[in-house]
Amino acid sequence: MSELRSLPAVDQLLNEQQAGELVEAYGRPLTVQAVRGCLDEIRKSHRDGDPLPGREALLGRVAESLRAWTEATIKGVINATGVILHTNLGRAPLSAATIAAMKSAAEGYSSLEYNLEKGKRGSRLLHAEDLLRRLTGAEAGMVVNNNASAVMLILTGLAKRRAVVIARSQLVEIGGGFRIPDVMKQSGARLVEVGTTNRVHLTDYENAIQDESPVLLLRAHRSNFTILGFTSEPSLKEMADIAHQNGLALVDDLGSGSLLNTEQYGLGHEPMVQESIEAGADLVCFSGDKLLGGPQAGVIAGRQDLVAKLRKHPLARAIRADKICLAGLSATLLHYLKDEAEQEIPVWRMISEPAGTIRRRAEKWASGFEGGIVIEGESTVGGGSLPGETLPTYLMGLKRRGPNKFLSRLRAMELPIIARLEKNLVVFDPRTVLPEQEQALLSGIREVNSRTS
Repeated sequence: MSELRSLPAVDQLLNEQQAGELVEAYGRPLTVQAVRGCLDEIRKSHRDGDPLPGREALLGRVAESLRAWTEATIKGVINATGVILHTNLGRAPLSAATIAAMKSAAEGYSSLEYNLEKGKRGSRLLHAEDLLRRLTGAEAGMVVNNNASAVMLILTGLAKRRAVVIARSQLVEIGGGFRIPDVMKQSGARLVEVGTTNRVHLTDYENAIQDESPVLLLRAHRSNFTILGFTSEPSLKEMADIAHQNGLALVDDLGSGSLLNTEQYGLGHEPMVQESIEAGADLVCFSGDKLLGGPQAGVIAGRQDLVAKLRKHPLARAIRADKICLAGLSATLLHYLKDEAEQEIPVWRMISEPAGTIRRRAEKWASGFEGGIVIEGESTVGGGSLPGETLPTYLMGLKRRGPNKFLSRLRAMELPIIARLEKNLVVFDPRTVLPEQEQALLSGIREVNSRTS
C-alpha cells in the first residue's frame, strides 16, 4: 500500500509533455477522465499483485484508452464475401453521384423545406416525388426513414382500429425479429388471416371481406424465403379487382422493391414496383437501400388521395427522412430515369458483371500470391432479396494454416477486409469488391501474408 503513494497525482501527470500532446489531440476533460481511470485501474491491479508502471508506461495506457474511446465504430470495409446486399456491412454501396448529392446536402444550408422559385417555405415531402411518379407510374409518392416505418405509417394512417386482411403465407419475419403481425398490432390495425401456409384462394379474401368488413387488403412479399411444392395464391391483379369491387384499398409491401427486371441477369423474378402499380395496387412500399441501391429509406408510391392522407398523419413527422437521405435517394432515382442504373449504381453493376470478367479479375489477383488459385463459386444478392438465387462467380482462393486467424487479421486491418472460408480456403469474391478498393485489398492481403509467413 505504501508503494501506491508513489503514484503521481493527476495534475502532475498532466504536466508531462506526453500528456500535453494528448490534451491537444483529445481535449483536457477527456484526457483527465482517462488519467483518473487508468490510475484507478493501476491501484486495483497493484492490490492483486501487479507492479506499478512508470510514468511513460502509465501515459501510454492513457493514450490507449483515449484511442479506444474515440475510434469510430462505423468504418469502411472491403466486402469480398460475394454477398452484394450484405446487411451486416451496410447493404447497398452508393453511386458516386449519390455520395456527391448527400455531401452537398450536408455542407451548410440546403433547400430542404424552402421553395426557391416562390421564395417561401416548401415541403420536404415533395423531394423525389416527381422522380417516383415518372419511374413507377404512381400518382404520388413520399419518403420515410425505412420500409418498416412505411408499413407502420400505412397501417396506422389508414387502418387503425379497422380490419386488414393478409394471407397466412405472408405473415413473415424479417431481420431483427421484425414480424408483420407485430407491426399490425402496434399500428392498431386488426389482423385478419386467410388461407393456409401454402395455399390461399380468392374465395378466402371474398369471405373475409364479407365477414370482417376490412378497410385494406395487404400483400407482403416473402422476400427472405420461398414456399415450394403444393402452393397457390391469387395474383396481385385479382386481389386488386376484388378489393376495388368492394371499395377497399390494396397495399403491396414489396420489401426490397426493384425498378429493374432481375430475370435479365439470370436471376428469378423479383416483383417490380411498376408492375404492382400497373396491376392495381393502391399503395406500394419498398426499401431504398436494397435493390434500389440507394441510402436507407422507405418509399411509398400510389394513389394521390391516400398518400396525401399519410402525409398529414402525425406519425409521418416522427419517421420522416432527413435532408441527406432525400438528396441521396433523389440522385439514385435519377440514375434509373437516365437509364444508367446498370453502369452507375454499384448493386446493379455487381449483379450485371459477366462471369468472364470476374474470372479475369480473380486470375489477376491469384497471380500475385504464392499458391493463389481460382475456383468457381456463387455470389448471392442478399439483403432479404431473391432467396435461394445465386450468380455464378470466380473466387481467388488462398490455402493458409490457421485460416480463421488469417481472416481475423484481415478484419483487423486499418481498412478491414471481410472474406470467407470455402473448401478449406480463404476466398475472395471480386464481384463485391469495388474497383477503387481493389489495390487496397491486394495490399492488405500481402501485409497479412508477410506477418504470417
